[in-house]
Amino acid sequence: MRIDKVLWYLRLAKSRSIAQAMAQEGHIRLNGRRIERAHQPIVVGDVLTLAVGSEVRVLELLAIPVRRGPAPEARSHYRVLDGTAVDPIAAAATSAFQEGFPQP
Repeated sequence: MRIDKVLWYLRLAKSRSIAQAMAQEGHIRLNGRRIERAHQPIVVGDVLTLAVGSEVRVLELLAIPVRRGPAPEARSHYRVLDGTAVDPIAAAATSAFQEGFPQP
């Protein structure tokens, strides 16, 4: 599947035209290589590095989505590899949980 379509399906871009622009401007790395084509094919197991908002995200594609579904469905298709939480509420809950228990 095309990378621009995957970015749009995974809700990493608000529209497909924005996803195409991200790819063509070279703002995305696929398995460590910079891409400059919106029609670059992507398969399960590929690692994407891209800017989302003001941070850089590293994601591993676990499954190819078949539609642009709700956000929880989209998040189930990839795994975050950069150590940041996907959901800010989950990040706050995790840090509060870790503060209550000392690390070994």
